[in-house]
Formats: sequence, structure tokens, C-alpha cells
Amino acid sequence: MALNLRQKQTECIIRMLNLNQPVNATGTANEEVYKILIYDRFCQNILSPLIHVKDLRKHGVTLYFLIDKDRKPVHDVPAVYFVQASQQNVQRIIADASASLYDSFHLNFSSSIPRTLLEDLASGTLNSDSIQRISKVCDQYLEFVTLEDNLFSLAQKNSYVQLNDPKAGDREIEEIIEKIVAGLFCVLATLGVVPIIRCPRGGPAEMVASALDQRLRDHLLSKNNLFSEGGNFVSSFQRPILCIFDRNFELSVGIQHDFRYRPLVHDVLGLKLNRLSVHGEKGGMKSFELDSSDPFWVANGWLEFPEVAVEIETQLNKYKKDVDDVNRRTGGTDGAEFDGTDLIGNTKHLMNAVNSLPELTERKQVIDKHTNIATVLLGEIKERSLDSYAKKENDMMVRGGIDRNELLGTLKGKGSKMDKLRFAIIYVISSETINQSEVESVEAVLRESEVDTSAFQYVKKIKSLNVSLASANSASRSNIVDWAEKLYGQSISAVTTGVKNLLASDRQLALTRTVEALVEGKPNPEIDSYLVFDPRAPKSSTGGGSSHLKGPFKEAIVFMIGGGNYMEYGSLQEHAKRQQPVKHVIYGTTEILTGVEFVEQLMLLGQKMGLGNTGVPPSSTH
Repeated sequence: MALNLRQKQTECIIRMLNLNQPVNATGTANEEVYKILIYDRFCQNILSPLIHVKDLRKHGVTLYFLIDKDRKPVHDVPAVYFVQASQQNVQRIIADASASLYDSFHLNFSSSIPRTLLEDLASGTLNSDSIQRISKVCDQYLEFVTLEDNLFSLAQKNSYVQLNDPKAGDREIEEIIEKIVAGLFCVLATLGVVPIIRCPRGGPAEMVASALDQRLRDHLLSKNNLFSEGGNFVSSFQRPILCIFDRNFELSVGIQHDFRYRPLVHDVLGLKLNRLSVHGEKGGMKSFELDSSDPFWVANGWLEFPEVAVEIETQLNKYKKDVDDVNRRTGGTDGAEFDGTDLIGNTKHLMNAVNSLPELTERKQVIDKHTNIATVLLGEIKERSLDSYAKKENDMMVRGGIDRNELLGTLKGKGSKMDKLRFAIIYVISSETINQSEVESVEAVLRESEVDTSAFQYVKKIKSLNVSLASANSASRSNIVDWAEKLYGQSISAVTTGVKNLLASDRQLALTRTVEALVEGKPNPEIDSYLVFDPRAPKSSTGGGSSHLKGPFKEAIVFMIGGGNYMEYGSLQEHAKRQQPVKHVIYGTTEILTGVEFVEQLMLLGQKMGLGNTGVPPSSTH
């Protein structure tokens, strides 16, 4: 049984909905209790991809509200609260208890409630004489959003900007690192595993790995810890590996256009929490859900878009053939006389037809949904030449450059302002050396199209810093190097090291290749300098060469600090499936970003450094 984050988190939520009582084999509590569910916005996003309204009903939840809405009292009913541990939420809970809104309060915090807030809660309910209404206070360690069995996000916004802001103070950086560590701790607690941690030296990746190692060590010292041996993890005797990276390890993947179905749907149509809204065929907006319950999405999500269009056509023809089949069997052949001797056979066919109707209806709904999505996508692809952007960016990354006329022609051609900006940034990242006159031509074309170039300038600045960094010898540490260190030495050099070792023609990303090396555990110059942390080992031995730390591993958790995307997730999943035996990889990130959202963060950093023509408002870039 492999690690399944979605299943584990769903089980925890179901137990919480059943007032933290053990749940029986059918997934419900032995004693059915009707209850009310109260959540905040963050926890609503945790619940949304996992639990549907019908599931809430099944677990006795009859009403559900946001905590900040005005609510009327409902007597004789327990309330389950699922909220983040914040001052604001605690004060609201005290107010609700004081007003006797509900019979009893079962409080569940998405991570762990700090002692100070717990004391506030106790004194607040004591002073209002409502403490007897508080039945339970639980730390749930569920502060992350699971979108698929192997995909999660900590939903922490703008972490790339916060970690790379040259003006950020040490205290601010530490707070962000602490928040990321708390989120990762929740993921590991839910899975019930203490992994071996690997990361590159320097930068946010090392900071997170080191702090997480310490957090796990401190927690393992307590007798009643969440990872006690013989707990709920029976996947294998072997522990998984947790590989932590920082977005600058491979900056280009956050910016590139991809031509596969899932990344396209996310990047172009803005898939959020497994839902998206598109214009329907008859006008008006249609909302769709895309998750593991959709067989077409699961089977074809990683195909190139043209292959998906063919697959929709194939499925539609198969559906029509099956419908004709049913009609023929039940209605007899055209013009045939009805013969009583066929009555028994006909009845049998009718029964089969009736039984096959729900399945056929469901298939038709799935086909219609993807026809609708593919039609909207096709419109965008044609209007913006997205296929051309994806191909040219891929070629640039493989070849390390592009012909000048083709470069300027693409920037003057079709595409939104953001498409052009993304293309220009990929050009800078992929070029082995920066050709000043070519770069100036690119900037001129971008300005002509009224594109805010601050993101372009920012990446160019990092690239030139990286070149200066390579040539500045360690004896004369200039200001530029100090500034570079402020931006984390490792991450600057990594912005372009990821370029050389980047896309082979089979699209294997540097991240995928590095994870493969870490999972296999064979000596490899690319990862020999990577740090090793084992929270279960005595402190002195961490980083040593003991064999269980080096692998090979059957299961890996890959975490990207500063924003991840479906392109990276897809690359890891496809590669894991091709392994013999099949490896199991979970991919997580601080937040899942479209190319536009990530470039907006680069833009913000450029503006903070006073780069680019900031006169153009960002809103006009889409």
C-alpha cells in the first residue's frame, strides 16, 4: 500500500466530522449525530477538493457556514469547527460560545494551536461562563490542500517574492521558513512518516530542510508523538525520501508554455481547487470539476493537446456505437415483424439496456464536458499561437538559444502581452551568453507592445549577477556578491545551472533527473554535495554516509519552495510510472502557480528593485 495523501487526509477529515470518534468500515460513525460545520476560508479550501455536499450529509452535517458570517442559534445540536489557529478565529469562537449558539463545540484547528491562543480561549470562555460548552479541542495537522493522490499545496501565497525580496530582513525570512516547515510537518504527520531529507546546499531549501529536521527531532522526543512506531504506516519497512528544492533551482519551468492537456487547462483556463469555469456552447459560464472521479482526465491528462482532441472523438464514436447497439437490441431490426417467440430474449435485452443507461449517461456527460473544455482551449491556442510558443521555448531550452529573426518575429506576432513576456524571459534564461544588442532589441519590441519589462529586467539582472559571481574570485568579494548572497548565493547560480542540464529532447526536467538520482542513491556528481538529514538518527551522524540514508527508495516526496506547477508534477509522475519496479512520487509546493501568476511575482521583484518600465499597470498584461 503506497503513500496516499488524499486518502489519509480524507480519513482524518471524516473522523473529525464524526466528532473525532472512530469510524467503522462503511466510513461513518457507529452512532449518527446531526451536526453543524463551521469553517474559515482556508479550511474551506482544504475541504473543497476532498468532500462534496453529499458526503457531508452522509456524515450527519446538515448545515455548514463560514465562521465570519452572522449565524442564528441552533439549539440541541453540536457544532464542529474546522479553522486555522488565529487570534481572530479564537475570539469568534469565544463570542459564539458566550452567545450559546450551539449545544456543544468540537474545536478542530488545522495545525496546532499555540499555547497563548489556547489560554485566551480558556480565559475567554471561562469569563463568559461558557467553558462547559467546549467539548473538545483538537490539533488536526491538516494545514495543506490535497488536489490529487500525489499532489498537494500549502496554499502559502507569494512565497517566491517574500524569499527573494532583497529588502527582506532575517526575521521575515525566518517567519516564512517557519510557516513552510509547519505545513510540511502537517503533511508528514498526516502520512505518519519520518522521511530521510535531502536538499541542495544553501538557499531556502537548506533552511527549510534544517528547520524541519529540528522540528521532527523535537517532536520525536515526546512520548506521545504522531509518528510512534507501529502507527498507521505499513507501506514498507523502508522510509520515504523527502527532496526539497527552491524555485530558482529550475526557474524556467515556472514560466514556460506547455502543450499537454493538464498544464494547458491549468495555465490557460485557470484550474483552481480542481474546478474551472468556461464559456458554454450556448453562452453563459459553465463550471466543471476535474479530479480523480473523471476517468478521461485521469487517463489523458498528460497527452499533448492534439492527441486529447483525437481521444475525445474516439470516445464519442464509441459512445454512439454503444447507443446504437442498445437501440438495435431493444427495438429489433428495422422493419422486422414482432414475433412472440422473441419475447423472452427481448425482455432480457431490455433489462440489460436499462442497466446500461446510467453508465452511458455518465460517459456522455464526461465527453460533453471535455468537448466543451477542448473547444475553449482550441480557441485560445489559435488566437495566441500557444503551440508555437511551447515548441519554440522547448527548442530554446534544448539548443541554448534561438535565431534573432525568429525571436523578434515571435515577439511581434500573435499572443497576449504575458505570452510575449514569458517567451522573452525564457530567451534570457536559455541563452548561454547575453548578447547586449539582441537583448536591447527584445526590450524595444516588448515596450512597443506596452509590456511591463520589470520581470524581464529582473531575470536579466540575476543572470548577469550569476556571470559576475562566477568571475569574481573569492578574495575580492564585491558589493554585487554581497547582494547576491542576500538573494541566497545558491539560488542565483542555480537560476542558470538549471539551464545547461535542462531539457533533453524527451522533456526530462532537471528536477526529475535530480530526484531520480536521489531516489536511486547511486554515486552521482550532480547530487554528491546534497545535504542529508535523518531526524531519527543521533544529531552527530546526520549528513554521514550510512547506507540507509542513500537509498534506493521506493517512495519520494518532492517539495518545491516558491511555487510549483502541473508541468513539473506531470514530469515526475510520468517518470515514476516508467521505472521498474514503479516508484511512487508525491509532489508538493508552497502554492501552485500558472505561468502568468509566477511572472507577476517576478514583476513585483523587478519593481521592488526599481527595474523596468513600471509605468504600465500589471493589470493590462493579460
